Amino acid sequence: MTRSKKIFAGLAAVFMIALLYTSYDISTRTTFPGSKPQLKERLEKQYLKKDSITKDSAGLNP
Repeated sequence: MTRSKKIFAGLAAVFMIALLYTSYDISTRTTFPGSKPQLKERLEKQYLKKDSITKDSAGLNP
């Protein structure tokens, strides 16, 4: 094997290792989209608002 082929093989191996490490790192920091509740459900839990129709604007209860 010539010197240029050895250099190419070494760089290819380093590139593959870096690519695998980056893929693993990204996958551990993110969650599967199907594991989260849908946006509507999350917003309802977070911003659960009571119905304001029961209050009269003049302060009188119906």
